[in-house]
Amino acid sequence: MLFNRRTFMLGTAGAAAGIALATSRSRSAFAAEDSQLRAMWWGSNDRSKRTLSVARLFQEKNPGISIVGESLSGDGYWTKLATQMAGRAIADVFQLEPNTISDYSKRGACLALDPFINSALDVNAFGKDMLKLTTVDGKLWGVGLGLNSFAMFYDADAFAKAGVTPPGLDTTWSEYADIAIEMAKATGKGGGPYAARYTYVFDAWLRQRGSSLFNESGLGFGVEEAKEWYAYWEDLRKRGGTVAADVQTLDQNTIDTNCLALGYSAIGMAYSNQLIGYQLIMKSKLGIGMLPRAEKGGPSGHYYRPALIWSIGATSEHGEEAAKFISFFVNDVEAGKILGVERGVPMSPTVREAILPLLNPTEAETVKYINALKDQVGSYPPPAPLGATEFDHRVFRPIADELAFERVSVADAAERLVSEGKAAIRTG
Repeated sequence: MLFNRRTFMLGTAGAAAGIALATSRSRSAFAAEDSQLRAMWWGSNDRSKRTLSVARLFQEKNPGISIVGESLSGDGYWTKLATQMAGRAIADVFQLEPNTISDYSKRGACLALDPFINSALDVNAFGKDMLKLTTVDGKLWGVGLGLNSFAMFYDADAFAKAGVTPPGLDTTWSEYADIAIEMAKATGKGGGPYAARYTYVFDAWLRQRGSSLFNESGLGFGVEEAKEWYAYWEDLRKRGGTVAADVQTLDQNTIDTNCLALGYSAIGMAYSNQLIGYQLIMKSKLGIGMLPRAEKGGPSGHYYRPALIWSIGATSEHGEEAAKFISFFVNDVEAGKILGVERGVPMSPTVREAILPLLNPTEAETVKYINALKDQVGSYPPPAPLGATEFDHRVFRPIADELAFERVSVADAAERLVSEGKAAIRTG
């Protein structure tokens, strides 16, 4: 059973091993501990189970600290975070990702972690380059939980049955369109997603052409580039290579609402670490590969990124304890064995080495994929500007949906993306 919102209270060391499921309103019913941390994240049931298991392990090794964990789904997470920010009651530990850490740190949601380094927070094994991934304006605002990159997932069984060769390392966008249409005809489903609404795919598309989603001054693209983007997806939709508009709008940027996971397409586009979550809920064997590129031998548009990030709430009264939990999460070998690579390939070399022999075939595939990108990735982009989250939720996705429903033309959609995008970035 999937819950849109799940709150978990974990017992302290010596307490019963079971996990009590409760609503946030019942938190006060639990006995107060020396320090009680609230942790909040989004993700699948599998992610929640792993997270809670690590939290239990942390509590066993750190008596006097208890953790209340809350998992939310889709846009509900960001709505809850906004409410917490307004009420000055942000969770002690909360989850962000690369496109949101700059935005939320500048909005005052995060506590700078620099004062905790070498005391409660150990990041010495990561190296300076890894820390740069979560550094904004010279301060560390979060800790990356693993490395990932953009990826394409595909139903390997469906491709084999149809006798179609899956997209490869050097597949172009033009070739991808032909493959998606062929799979749509063979399976009677949409070949792939209507990815005009995915900012990360647009980012890779732009980087392949020498531009970017964002730059130091705001949007990194113009109207003509937006037109080319929208024209591609509209042409592919009309040729039958994507799922229908009503199917695509079901996608709330979660695994269980993606058209591939729902069985509406043979191809999906996501982040490499999510392969584990997809495979858990799908019967078909999945394959993983890179996004298509503009031209043979051209730039891939890919880059390594922190898959997900733990940050500390700016209003937390338990910063030291929260930093200690984050440090345990990313450095403890036993914790690493529980987490695997569901949140990305561990940044700690010690943890990475310890878990490799224990990975199942799907988990091993994600590590293999990250390693295979070594000679394909470009430089990490500058931090996303203030308003990037608003741009994604309120501008990028809605305009793409209107286009798919044929309520707006390609030209008008492109004009609106740039004008409304600039307004969102400027106003934050």
